[in-house]
Amino acid sequence: MTEVKICGLTTPETLDTALAHGAAFVGAVIFPKSPRHIDVLHAATLFERARGRARIVAVTVNADDALLTEIALILKPDLIQLHGSETPERALETRRLTRAGIIKALPVSTPADLEAADGWEDVADHLMFDARPPEGSDLPGGVGAVFDWAMMQGRTYARPWFLAGGLTPENAAQAAAISGAPMLDVSSGVESAPGVKDSARIAAFLDAVRRS
Repeated sequence: MTEVKICGLTTPETLDTALAHGAAFVGAVIFPKSPRHIDVLHAATLFERARGRARIVAVTVNADDALLTEIALILKPDLIQLHGSETPERALETRRLTRAGIIKALPVSTPADLEAADGWEDVADHLMFDARPPEGSDLPGGVGAVFDWAMMQGRTYARPWFLAGGLTPENAAQAAAISGAPMLDVSSGVESAPGVKDSARIAAFLDAVRRS
């Protein structure tokens, strides 16, 4: 069964839809440049309803110690997603500061980009292979970019890994089948506008993966 993370949730209605339709992970984006950004206190209030039902992920981009400590104390996520230029050493510091698991997102556009995973297998709980954003983008993900899923065929990693980038209800099943990904991550593909999650598209995405 392919597991799904619905990322960038900001409202009770869309979070409840994700939980009702079987999301295994739910993500709060804590990065002010993102249209999906919510502050830590808002995230803690919103995501408490998910505790014990799905794994709560705090998505960060090159977060400093102060922010990571705030996230750990207030939100208490199961996992911290590192979606910037963090090093394996920084990931270990993050784990020590937060006592949370680590997801490391790696930008991919060519097969050579997959070599970056080698330095992370002993550090991260999960890797996320995300499409590299277009040149000049202010955001490290969530922009709807896609990479060639066939590059992932036959690749094995120490822990289950996520495929991300340009996934939608319409292509989710195909993406999982082509890539062999055990887990999918979706954000912009279940929105009606940047940062505005659509409950119907969330349900459709999760239902499409479940039927595949």
